[in-house]
Amino acid sequence: MEELGASERRACRVIGQHRSTQRKPRTPRGDEPALTEAIIRLATQFGRYGYRRITELLRRDGWYVNEKRVYRIWRREGLKVPQKQPKRGRLWLNGGSCVRLRPAHKGHVWSYDFVQDRTHDGKVFRMLCVIDEYTRECLAIRVERRLNSRDVLDVLGELFVRHGAPEHIRSDNGPEFIAIALREWLQRIGVETLYITPASPWENGYCESFNSKLRDELLAREIFYDLREAKVLIEGWRHHYNTARPHSSLGYKAPAPKAILPAAIILPYHVEVAA
Repeated sequence: MEELGASERRACRVIGQHRSTQRKPRTPRGDEPALTEAIIRLATQFGRYGYRRITELLRRDGWYVNEKRVYRIWRREGLKVPQKQPKRGRLWLNGGSCVRLRPAHKGHVWSYDFVQDRTHDGKVFRMLCVIDEYTRECLAIRVERRLNSRDVLDVLGELFVRHGAPEHIRSDNGPEFIAIALREWLQRIGVETLYITPASPWENGYCESFNSKLRDELLAREIFYDLREAKVLIEGWRHHYNTARPHSSLGYKAPAPKAILPAAIILPYHVEVAA
């Protein structure tokens, strides 16, 4: 208005804004700086998360905030999910189709697949990822330089003891998954194998989606100096994925959140034992 020499009345009439809005002083909320700091901290820690997942994490931390306010601060601070992020090193350690058969309940369909990456010296290592398609929980990630059908059998055996055997297990037609010993063992314990069509990874969509998150949020961001470091960081990410990471298909809840019993609750069968 000062530059154009126009009155407040005329300027408001031109842009269609009520004069009381122009005169009303801006009163920012008292918690705006603290909320902005919390959003920047989470965006820095979880560089591949957008504002919706950041909103869910804020609510878990006790903030009563909606997505619109987070988005406004997100845009104001210039935050965004970059297309590519450089890998970082850890200085503290130098060493059958999901469309045809959809999961209906926990333990109905498991799927497994291999993911490959390299340590800093250029040597290849492989990861065997096993997930429950219904809960989206990652049951195991086995990390070794080489993995064969015997390793697959060992991992599944441990998981069957811990969680029980699923009704179906889905995979591609790789030699590790179609080995005679593995198929006979699964058949004996009553687990039906589902093999996807060759060159059709979308038929194993749940596992492929998990693999893409693993690569996008961890493998593409970390430099692994040796296999031991890779095992520690990958297992830590798996724990975070299961217990804390907001999952969009689960209403931004974690696949397997921690169950915490309040300290104030005393079980009825609790009996004090005299010393």
